[in-house]
Amino acid sequence: MKEKIRAWGKDLGFAAVGFADIDLRPAEAGLADWLAAGCHGEMDYMASHGMKRARPAELLPGTRAVISCRMDYLPEMRRPAHPLSPGLSPARGERRQAASLSPCGRGIEGEGGEFSTSAIISRYALGRDYHKLLRARLQQLADRIVAEVGDFSYRAFTDSAPVMEVELARNAGLGWRGKHTLLLTREAGSWFFLGEIFVDLPLPADVPTSGHCGDCTACLDICPTQAFVAPYRLDARRCISYLTIELKGSIPVELRPLMGNRIYGCDDCQSVCPWNSFAPLTREADFAPRHGLDCATLVELFAWSEDEFNARLAGSPIRRIGHERWLRNIAVALGNASPAPEARSALLARMDYPSALVREHVAWALSRYPG
Repeated sequence: MKEKIRAWGKDLGFAAVGFADIDLRPAEAGLADWLAAGCHGEMDYMASHGMKRARPAELLPGTRAVISCRMDYLPEMRRPAHPLSPGLSPARGERRQAASLSPCGRGIEGEGGEFSTSAIISRYALGRDYHKLLRARLQQLADRIVAEVGDFSYRAFTDSAPVMEVELARNAGLGWRGKHTLLLTREAGSWFFLGEIFVDLPLPADVPTSGHCGDCTACLDICPTQAFVAPYRLDARRCISYLTIELKGSIPVELRPLMGNRIYGCDDCQSVCPWNSFAPLTREADFAPRHGLDCATLVELFAWSEDEFNARLAGSPIRRIGHERWLRNIAVALGNASPAPEARSALLARMDYPSALVREHVAWALSRYPG
């Protein structure tokens, strides 16, 4: 039965399908400690669910096994982005120099903290929102199993409930947890989404994969904000993905200069991972870049009205942060950009924007321009 499910999953576009049991007790202590330290920041839902995240049977009573599925999302971009920041490491006090070609090759980040005016958006968000696509494929897989074995109790998840998806995928033999906390595989690095189907079927678990990070710390060292407080431990409050997506209010002033031109998410820890050199491009057309987001400038994106933002990003995961936070993020990036006249003009045009949040970040950005 397991091999049939794997084959059906491959037919539906999943790169790999594995099977895990529901015993996540070894992960509970780490989760409790992470929450107690406040590393989840304002993501209150992480704490409100308590240990339910590590107890699948509390989400779906009667769960006996978990089907874990992987779908590759790395898109082909017109120019590859390597968004790595220069700056001082708060933890080590040393310069982390990295030249970064913008997605369109329009500029290079160099010494002195100057940044290209190109916008950097996490690769997973360049195309359509993965939630609906992945959830639909999981449902189709569940329907195929029902057709084979008859009705059974199941529930599919794609970031839609408190699920420890990386731990489950590791237990299902799909890879190992990297030091950047993401799942890694030999053949696909970490450029993929995960989805799960909780089932009450007695499907035997696969053998977990051993880790292969060795002594490498590239992902930890490259983080612009030093969000990794230790291997396998991320403080979300310092993570650029959290700051640009989950944080609803003002971005801490001390972190703004370290964010560079990243306006939605951050891929740095993945981009430098040696295993990602083996990652294949996605076969899903929906994950291809839309509206030139792989080749856009900060100035042009900052000029979008709220109506344009909603229209152009319909069906995109970016739309959920709203126009206000979109402008907040870009204002910070413009504050880190080379002081070009067009960038300054763009900021001046938003000085009297109705949102106090946007005005605050615009004022900060302008304060970094000479004169």
